[in-house]
Amino acid sequence: MVFIQPYPFHIYICEGVVPGPCVSHFISSQPVKPLTEGKMSSGVCFGKSKAFGFCVFGWMNGTKSLSSVASESEIKRISLETLDIEMTEWPRPLHTLRYVRDPHRHRVRLPSAPSAVPDWVDGPATNPRTIGTPETTAQVHPQLFTRKLVAVAEAEHGLEVVIGELDHVAVDGGGRATGAALKDGRVIAADAVVLALGPWSGRLSMLNSLFRVYGLKAHSIVLEPNEPSVITPHALFLSYYSSHGGRPMDPEVYPRPTGEVYVCGMSSEAQVPDDPEGIVGDVESIKVLKRVAGTVSSLLKEGEARVKAEQACFLPCTDDNKPVIGEIPGVRRCYVATGHSCWGILNGPATGAAMAELVLDGKSSIVDITPFSPARFVGGGSRRRY
Repeated sequence: MVFIQPYPFHIYICEGVVPGPCVSHFISSQPVKPLTEGKMSSGVCFGKSKAFGFCVFGWMNGTKSLSSVASESEIKRISLETLDIEMTEWPRPLHTLRYVRDPHRHRVRLPSAPSAVPDWVDGPATNPRTIGTPETTAQVHPQLFTRKLVAVAEAEHGLEVVIGELDHVAVDGGGRATGAALKDGRVIAADAVVLALGPWSGRLSMLNSLFRVYGLKAHSIVLEPNEPSVITPHALFLSYYSSHGGRPMDPEVYPRPTGEVYVCGMSSEAQVPDDPEGIVGDVESIKVLKRVAGTVSSLLKEGEARVKAEQACFLPCTDDNKPVIGEIPGVRRCYVATGHSCWGILNGPATGAAMAELVLDGKSSIVDITPFSPARFVGGGSRRRY
């Protein structure tokens, strides 16, 4: 994305997942216009649209997430203000449950929570407990959310969207980013560049020579049950034991206000394809998710629910399980925001707000992003040049 300030000032943000549109949203809402947003391709843009869109507050204490270093109330405020962009039915508050699905054990409802498991969950459900309430857990539709962010920035703040595939960041002899060179030959001059490429971050030598971002391939299916009105807004986290034995799986089930039910799981590290349109689900993983859905609820069995989508997406992960947010060592005015794993929706808005401050003001005051700086990968205080 390129942001053009009146002074003038250009900021190019190449994005592929949720933090990118969030950076656009926060920078464009400042007196910085017009803006231009560059995407690797129409497919990479909004690459997170196949994910579950789960938002939670109060779970991240003690973790290595952005939410663990900032005030929870501040993270929640930023997130809710960003999510509340006139999206009908979204964000949707949820009841969130965890339970064990073991076909060899009887369904058990705890006396302290007689209605913990909703009636539409009629498969085995042992040791259910509430882990989130409508005050602490909610969901959004990732594709609708990111597209809305960009649409608002275009309509209200002068954002210009450019579709193209990034080849490299142009850097002058003094070690300062001067723009972005696209693979079609275009070179977009910029006074600052932000790289929010998600699992595609590893394609740039500027980044992969400093740290590794790998892709965790996660599978999902979207079901349209014949009786959607029966299914209540309860997100389900399962410890799922197969009838055939073996180690438990950890699938998740998310009913949507549209009447659809999203079921995900079966994640493993895999090679990220160059073309996002080439991402397809593994046949066996999709079969397992269909079987999981049918054993969770008879309303989600084959014949009772239509399979609307069989899909997969890649979550950007780092070796130390922390996002990478900040200015790239050795390249002034070039920034990175990646490695959010499955918490892109939750931490994306705070990342966008912090990155906007860092790019425009030289530091982030709203969130301390020091623990996530890419400088942590540079030993001995040395700085690399590109």
